[in-house]
Amino acid sequence: MGLYIEVEKNVKVYVEDINPEGTKTILFIHGWPGNHKLFEYQFNLLPQLGYRCIGMDCRGFGQSDKPWTGYDYNRLSDDIRVVIETLKLQNIVLGGHSTGGAICVRYMARHDGYGVSKLALFAAAAPSLIHRPYFPYGLPKQTIINIIQGTYTDRPSMLRGFGNMIFYNPVSAPFSDWIFQLGLQAASWSTVAIAKTWLGEEELFNDLFAIKVPTLILHGINDRVCLFPLAIAQKNSIRNSKLIPIDKCGHFLFYDQREIFNQELVQFIEAK
Repeated sequence: MGLYIEVEKNVKVYVEDINPEGTKTILFIHGWPGNHKLFEYQFNLLPQLGYRCIGMDCRGFGQSDKPWTGYDYNRLSDDIRVVIETLKLQNIVLGGHSTGGAICVRYMARHDGYGVSKLALFAAAAPSLIHRPYFPYGLPKQTIINIIQGTYTDRPSMLRGFGNMIFYNPVSAPFSDWIFQLGLQAASWSTVAIAKTWLGEEELFNDLFAIKVPTLILHGINDRVCLFPLAIAQKNSIRNSKLIPIDKCGHFLFYDQREIFNQELVQFIEAK
């Protein structure tokens, strides 16, 4: 069931609500530059097991409205709050991939985990996607600057280059094309705006310490976008967190090693 939810005046986000009668709810927040459809291989399985799966397109991406502004993590986490309140969600698992994971981290700190009983981070872009003088583990700053410049000059080519970084295991050409098309559905200005947050956002370091709920960290050892040391930093900062390293797995772990991903996620959901 698809619906639009107004998160602020004249801005609506698209939400796909699968199996609304499910016994336990997982709200999925996608990464850059995709949308909720990236979780297709979870949406195919989890409702069969009785779960309610909700996929939200962040503003500027997928089928959501694409305003000029509102792409800082505070506003994006506020959008999640509106969705949770509008759908009257309680005791959910909040799961976020890549930048979506970073937004979930901000949500947990900014909104004190409202409505969330468990958090799942999938190759999350936290605490910092780039390396800094006090955090020498991320990508070089120039890599992000190149992505931003590539978006301004030749976005399709930039997306193709990004697509070559996200898998460890080979994928078919049609599958690669599908991922590419999902990226093109985003607005160019939202694509740039999110990339700029990777350079300037530094509060995630503090946000990690504010997380109070059980947290699952799934991260591919071979991730070339959000490097594996980010997962270690998350584990060291989040109380009551569990890190599952996934071998032979890149950034899009929900497909690259989908059987392991789905199994670990289900075990986490069911854990008492």
